[in-house]
Amino acid sequence: MNFIGLCRSSTVHRLVARMISSELTYEAAILKLNSLQSNKATLDQALKDIKNGQKCTNIENMERYLSRTGVTLANLDQLSVIHVAGTKGKGSTSAMSESILRHHGYRTGFYSVTTPSCSTTQEFEGDMPKYFAFLTVLAFNIFLKEKVEVAIIEVGIGGVMDSTNVLRNVPVVGITALGLDHTSILGDTLSQIAAAKAGIMKPGCEAFTVEQPQEAMNVLVDVAQQVKCTLNIVPHYDTYTFPNGCKYQLQSNIESYQTNASLAIQLAHSWMRLVRLHARNRNSIKKYLLQEQLLNTYIDQSILSSCEYMDKICEGMVTLVPVNTALGLKECRWPGRYQIVDAEYATFYLDGAHTKESMEICSKWFSENNENQDKVMIFSATGDRVPDVLLSPLRDIDFRHVYFVTPSSYGRSDQHRDNYSQVEHKELMARCYRNSETWTQLKRKQYDSKTIILESVSSALTSIKQSYKGVGKPSVLVTGSLHLVGATLSIIDPLLTSS
Repeated sequence: MNFIGLCRSSTVHRLVARMISSELTYEAAILKLNSLQSNKATLDQALKDIKNGQKCTNIENMERYLSRTGVTLANLDQLSVIHVAGTKGKGSTSAMSESILRHHGYRTGFYSVTTPSCSTTQEFEGDMPKYFAFLTVLAFNIFLKEKVEVAIIEVGIGGVMDSTNVLRNVPVVGITALGLDHTSILGDTLSQIAAAKAGIMKPGCEAFTVEQPQEAMNVLVDVAQQVKCTLNIVPHYDTYTFPNGCKYQLQSNIESYQTNASLAIQLAHSWMRLVRLHARNRNSIKKYLLQEQLLNTYIDQSILSSCEYMDKICEGMVTLVPVNTALGLKECRWPGRYQIVDAEYATFYLDGAHTKESMEICSKWFSENNENQDKVMIFSATGDRVPDVLLSPLRDIDFRHVYFVTPSSYGRSDQHRDNYSQVEHKELMARCYRNSETWTQLKRKQYDSKTIILESVSSALTSIKQSYKGVGKPSVLVTGSLHLVGATLSIIDPLLTSS
């Protein structure tokens, strides 16, 4: 097996057992996992700490938690890591990087928790990690045990104080598009957010980013100079030379996704170059190109002896895309981003957009990809997101029905219900009512959508089935939160067969 991804498996059982010293079944282990402090509760606590001027101890805590599982920082240094931070696109960029490396024959590990569970705020007695920190400890244990050659690690929130930043052996760093998100924790300016994200840069690493607003780019450049690492802006996707017919076979060919693909290409090839080409002498490069079958029919043999091409490879900015890289991009499927799932009673368009910019892209994508008159939206927003900022880009779409729900799969009375606390449930329902009021204000002088407030995704799906039974098959946009998209997929496509 060449790909080791973080999933809920028997390894969860083993690590939970090691950390709390008790014998558990798999089901009991999952219940224990869900009883850790949720990400929402963690964010709430972080806000209190910021207001009280308390120092963030995430990194120190991670060292202690890892040590309790038998992993020292020296052990952790055995992982060779591509670390990815950013506001938009870090999940898909990480996924494409992993797929590229796997298609080049490397044994990969991939850690991404972009749709974490919102569980109760209970905690174990004693010192236990919070939900995200626990999963990070779990991932590092798995990757070390499985002896992966490269681990692609996606940051949770921010970067500099994120639990994943306990990593020290990070030869390659990626910073995706930056924007205003998690402002109550990271700061309310692009400069502050860029500084938090840039905190994953390490001395001597190769850092890559996309075109950024000047305010953010200035910070990235300053941090790179301070830590003495290189910082490269990746090329536009259209400038790459692909094998015939492979250029536009991404999961989505919208511009933002192509930008993520360009970043993924550079991250993967930077890592391969650093690992395989050590001294970077020209003879090694020639041997590497031949071994990796980069010389295909679309690359003239004379290119191999071209000093300009050799220098391009040495600099790390690949523009001639080899077959294995193209296949890695083509076959990468990232659930919940520009994803279409065709069910018996509806066609679902799922995108976890949760910033102004990403919602504008989502609105355009949905509008351009279907002409169905029967349009429905299921919406939920979490954290400190402002509803009118997210809903405004959707106001011109003529939705017949708009459902405002909590980002949970099932209702509180259902046997499959998500493990929310009563306080969290009330807060989420209150947010649904606020979102509905905002939508009504935005649509006051436009097409009148019927708004419905429900406590779960399953309730909304049942309503859609009943409303359109025998009268058509609606197009349903699911957006506003990755939590919501994850909850929806767990019902309509639990095995991710459409990914």
